[in-house]
Amino acid sequence: MAIYEQIGKSYDLTRRADPEIANRLAVQLQIKSDLLYLDVACGTGNYTLALAKHGGIWHGIDQSTKMIDVARNKSSAVAWQVGEVEVLPYADGSFSGILCTLAIHHFVALTPAFREIYRVLTAGRFLLFSATPEQMSKYWLVEYFPEAIYKSAEQMPSLEKVKYALNEAGFDSVDIEPYFISENLQDLFLYSGKHRPEIYLDENVRSGISTFALVASAEEIANGCERLAADIHTGRIAEIVKKYENHIGDYLFITAQKVVT
Repeated sequence: MAIYEQIGKSYDLTRRADPEIANRLAVQLQIKSDLLYLDVACGTGNYTLALAKHGGIWHGIDQSTKMIDVARNKSSAVAWQVGEVEVLPYADGSFSGILCTLAIHHFVALTPAFREIYRVLTAGRFLLFSATPEQMSKYWLVEYFPEAIYKSAEQMPSLEKVKYALNEAGFDSVDIEPYFISENLQDLFLYSGKHRPEIYLDENVRSGISTFALVASAEEIANGCERLAADIHTGRIAEIVKKYENHIGDYLFITAQKVVT
């Protein structure tokens, strides 16, 4: 998407691999030092490089030239590639594990993308980190940026659609694990400020989040930030945050297994 050509210029000011998330991804992928792995829609390579520290031989692919340029400048240890998920430039069964974080809502269609991922995966795991519309409806951000969150949630595939597309692509089993935002989260994606509302008042933070950079209108951002700042000042924000507490998780780890007999 063209927006990521712009976001890519300052993306790493606020976006970096969170150690807790990276460790959980590494455990789920069951990384082995001599096997090949792929990060689909890798962005500037933050999680690719974090996972590479756990072992394996890594490739990263993204449709944004700007993002891949930034990734290449970080490290030559990963084989970076510009390309589309629907037409992956790799041979059948190339990888023992495939990763995709916070990106499936940008896919044109899930099933064709998942079929390509299934094709280039040998027996192994495809691991997704994403949010569902149901989860997003429980973000307290709805209180201040309702139209933007609604539109952003509309772009997110439901868990049912994700599971259906994975099944259609050929994956044998799907496991779901909820993720709740921690207070010291280092990757400032959409709901990273769950416990730190003040970060949304920072334009640099908002510029690295596609919901604000792509979906929200300038008027809604201005009005929402004004009301948020006032509630932070009075302490009312604590009531708002408590109102939106949930037990279903803020995001999900979705692990699909390909079994070759």
